[in-house]
Amino acid sequence: MKLTLAENIRSFRRERKMTQEQLATVLGVTVGAVYKWESGLSVPELDLIVRMADFFDTSVDVLLGHRMLDNRIESTIGRLYSFLETLDPAALTEAEKALAKYPHSFEIVYTCASVYLSFGCSAHNPQQLRRALELLEQSRLLFPQNSNPRISEATICGKMSVAYYQLGEQQKSLELMKQNNSDGLYSDEIGSLLAVYMNRPEDAVPFLSEALVTGMSRMLNAILGYVFIYRSRGDWTSALDIATLGYEFAVRLIRDGTPGYMDKMLAEVLLVLAYTQEKAGLAAESRESLRKTAELAARFDSTPEYTLRTMRFLENAEHSIVFDTLGATISGSIDYLLGLLDDPGFTDLWKEISNREQSSR
Repeated sequence: MKLTLAENIRSFRRERKMTQEQLATVLGVTVGAVYKWESGLSVPELDLIVRMADFFDTSVDVLLGHRMLDNRIESTIGRLYSFLETLDPAALTEAEKALAKYPHSFEIVYTCASVYLSFGCSAHNPQQLRRALELLEQSRLLFPQNSNPRISEATICGKMSVAYYQLGEQQKSLELMKQNNSDGLYSDEIGSLLAVYMNRPEDAVPFLSEALVTGMSRMLNAILGYVFIYRSRGDWTSALDIATLGYEFAVRLIRDGTPGYMDKMLAEVLLVLAYTQEKAGLAAESRESLRKTAELAARFDSTPEYTLRTMRFLENAEHSIVFDTLGATISGSIDYLLGLLDDPGFTDLWKEISNREQSSR
């Protein structure tokens, strides 16, 4: 806690246009004493501080420069995360103060565990990592208090696995993630740990394959969402940029010349790309993207299949049966997306191009 008594004595004295000699006379002390106070070389006795506060018509707290912190749980957590933004070591002191005050609060214990984990990982400090593990274990016991839907026992275990890995206990880290890998939550980390750090690449294959499929789905969902965000803002440049990213991402995941479910995914991405191209003033590019979409629709809809065997890098794909909430066929998915886009002019353009493609076959 930093006090600003010296600066405040000087400031209050100057506000009243007093010299150090005049203040010394009022308080019955020497000029040298006032000089030392204002220079920070010494501190007045408590009774003199009280007399000065009364003379300057202020409170002792204000004269000292003391500001009481808001130590409620939410404010304390906010301060801890603000310290983490710059890895300010004050976070560790603040964490221990918070733990002393709220030892049985899930929010405090979990946040302080995150503080120690951040510092322990960045500095490779085993003591801080052990403290993080201790607090994470404690937060598991306090978990029934949790009201944050973003935190689960599985995510707590995920943080513990990070600490164990940093401590060189890779097997313990691996087992903890496997035990909490519901719906592939940690498949990417498990696969990376096995392949990169534990020299077990073949064991990593099923986990990385699962992570690749999940990652693709999440990426494309996020991109579609962003297109609608940018549309609402009228920012067609950004909409086109992110739709292009989605197309480039998708097209690189398809095995060349092999028809299959990935064609359906690509067709959906292409339709969204065509829409952003048309809105961004790229009419020729939009029409070409729609032509490719119609071509994919004709190929997939004639012989649909729902495995991911046509996805590059994916191994053991024969059991990877997928479903698509947009529709069972590309034509069905396109109709669904066109309904979401709700743009009659673009819908008419799609019908024109798809009908032309069908008639040319």
